[in-house]
Amino acid sequence: MTRRRLTAEEIELWRKVARQTERLHPELPQSVHPKTLPKPKPTKLPAARVETFELGQLAKPRPHRNSFKPSVAEGLAAAPVQMDQKAFARMKRGKLKPEGRLDLHGMRMDTAHPALIRFILSAQASGLRLVLVITGKGKHRDEPGPIPTPRGVLRNQVPQWLSMPPLAQAVLQVAPAHVSHGGGGAYYVYLRRTR
Repeated sequence: MTRRRLTAEEIELWRKVARQTERLHPELPQSVHPKTLPKPKPTKLPAARVETFELGQLAKPRPHRNSFKPSVAEGLAAAPVQMDQKAFARMKRGKLKPEGRLDLHGMRMDTAHPALIRFILSAQASGLRLVLVITGKGKHRDEPGPIPTPRGVLRNQVPQWLSMPPLAQAVLQVAPAHVSHGGGGAYYVYLRRTR
């Protein structure tokens, strides 16, 4: 919609009305307005350098969603390999047969820990190199609750027990077992040679 110009009669009528009115605040000075304002002159801006724009270039990086402790499997996968690389690769593929086996299914922590200590130390004394420790995957919790609890108490505790004395001196490498030997519910424990 375009604005139309006021006619001379309309301008004269407005001035007549303005002369007959009283000022709302007579103590304030009357501002003087010019009849026509000069046309603004455009200012020339220096030529701007055009930069390429990429979507999200000014976005801040997102913080990590949580800072939970990594899972047992992630921790074992990130651990450096202490044993022979070829033997480690064969063990991860399930090609090495464990020489001994300990099943901790149904045990509580107070009975499982001493059983693990006895088994690992006696296996090392017998000259065994690769043993399998079966922990089970653990039960699903019916009540998740506000505090996240790891699934499988023994599955989370056994790698910690193997890295603490008296077992730390006997254990060379711990890795999750291959599916043929129990998968996520079992661990390969590669033992050091006795000297």
